Amino acid sequence: MQFLFKTAYTDDIRFLARTGEKIRVALVVILLLAAPFMLQDYYLAELGLLLVYAIAGIGLMTLTGHTGLVSFGHAAFLGIGAYTHSILLSKGVPFTISLLITVSFSAAVGMLIGRSASKMFGFYMAIATLAFGILIETVFGEWSSLTGGHQGLAVPDLIVFGLPLAKAWQQYYLDLVLTLLVIWGASNLFRTPTGRSFLAVRDSELSARCLGVNVEWAKIQAFGVSAAITGLAGALLAHHLSYLVPEVFGVLESLKLMLMIVVGGMGSILGAVFGAIFVSILPVALSFLKDVLPASIGQTAGLEPLLFGLIIVIVIVFEPLGIYGRWMKLRFFFESFPYYRKSSYVRQKSYLKTDRMR
Repeated sequence: MQFLFKTAYTDDIRFLARTGEKIRVALVVILLLAAPFMLQDYYLAELGLLLVYAIAGIGLMTLTGHTGLVSFGHAAFLGIGAYTHSILLSKGVPFTISLLITVSFSAAVGMLIGRSASKMFGFYMAIATLAFGILIETVFGEWSSLTGGHQGLAVPDLIVFGLPLAKAWQQYYLDLVLTLLVIWGASNLFRTPTGRSFLAVRDSELSARCLGVNVEWAKIQAFGVSAAITGLAGALLAHHLSYLVPEVFGVLESLKLMLMIVVGGMGSILGAVFGAIFVSILPVALSFLKDVLPASIGQTAGLEPLLFGLIIVIVIVFEPLGIYGRWMKLRFFFESFPYYRKSSYVRQKSYLKTDRMR
């Protein structure tokens, strides 16, 4: 087991304090950089799509996992990012400027929604965000003069600084660079007063108010940051899809994003990455399951969202911390072996927000 001796105040905010963490992160980054030399174009494109969903997962994690605000319509921000970016590119706007405008516009819409949602709690906020997601999907379908409606919208070619990125490895490296930047930025966010106010609101709004936190403004900021990150993911996702239709950004996609952060591990950036890996593998598992099950069950309409909901319930009941929590337990086991005891991770009693006032 490794013991950390802190000798300066900066030790509390140091990135990757443990040697093992530095080695693991370095190995993962090296493997990701070397992936184009080891994988074919199809698998490289799938890995790039995984990175895009990791960005989207971090966006939703910022809102739900770190601020405690539930959103069942977050795919709407994916759609806003994808359509805004594609429309700007089709008008001749350069890629970098289009990306900045897309992120800014997504953040503005998120803050507008956050202004209304900041007055809501629990069930009512979930219904409001779900209605917002359905509304945005309807707008995409009906505003045919701008979005192409249900006939779809072709995404322009990916050209960055005048260089066409037509090959799979070129687009993959773009996804990788932006993913690393988002992870670095999100990690830094929660070391700032703004990020810590998000965590305070999540843990106890009453305590946050007593400490001088403007709870409503913190919620609005959380919606804005979350929407900006998810809008960025939507812009990158558009280049993977090549053709946009409103149905892609429907309720099922929002449920997939929620599944991602719940299974990956709430309140953890690494959990969002684990969730993206799980969601990327899940379609393969579902297709295999449909072949194994009888046709009367495997071909039933609505089987996919049913399984998504079932997986969320199972994870919440049996492993509330998700894959990230299981990883922490496994890491602690190897670090403390042979002194590990099963009682080290006895589940503690948890309280509702209303119980914290007692």
